[in-house]
Amino acid sequence: MNEIPATRRDLILHRLEQGEPVNAAALAAEFAVSEDAIRRDLRALATLGLCRRVYGGALPLSPAATPMAERIGHMPERKAALAQQGAALVQPGELLLLDNGSSNLALVPLLPAESGITVATNSIAIAAAVLQRADVRLLMLGGSVDAHVGGCIDATALRQLADLNPDRCFLGACACSAEQGIGAFHLADAHFKQAALAAARHSVVLLTSEKLQTRAPYRVCASAAISCYVLEADAPEACARALEQGGSMVRRASPLLTSY
Repeated sequence: MNEIPATRRDLILHRLEQGEPVNAAALAAEFAVSEDAIRRDLRALATLGLCRRVYGGALPLSPAATPMAERIGHMPERKAALAQQGAALVQPGELLLLDNGSSNLALVPLLPAESGITVATNSIAIAAAVLQRADVRLLMLGGSVDAHVGGCIDATALRQLADLNPDRCFLGACACSAEQGIGAFHLADAHFKQAALAAARHSVVLLTSEKLQTRAPYRVCASAAISCYVLEADAPEACARALEQGGSMVRRASPLLTSY
């Protein structure tokens, strides 16, 4: 099989690693080659585990590559089931740090009522949801808002985070595997997540199954650095075992009810 031209391969791969889907027809026009040539390129990259092939092109390996505004409405029942288990971990009076993430957003209405909880967050959507709860105090970590991430991940947010000692951090994970750890699609987001993890006494990741065994270009931490993972009820047992063997606690969400 012919080698993929290095410059073309690297450009396509770079876009995928930045969370951009790619279209075979558009790439063919851009590089002045046939669509068959681009499809061969994408098949080769998929064989190397660097992308996921779909009709007409390829997608990054993690669904978290899409903007936060699009992810909010994706699989709400599954995220609510994860959040229910996550909320059960919260103790009265805790200072919680809720990182950007649609699963963490689902956690807000399920937090224990009248428990003296304070939520610190860098997420615009999460802050808006907390404002609907009169029994939960809100600390907003501000700065310049990154529309793709859905919140603040700049130096201002990091400085404000440095003043906090959270009891528990619910970390947003763009990708996760026992081997490669937690990943992020933006370097600044990875830095914020690292600081959040270092500040908190306990860490929790609510993880939909589609993010398991996926990769993102920027490393946040080793999988063993997370105190507790909450997985879906039908998450592969091998993935759960691998995370537990690293020393993390693993909890499973309740099975979803099936309608007939």
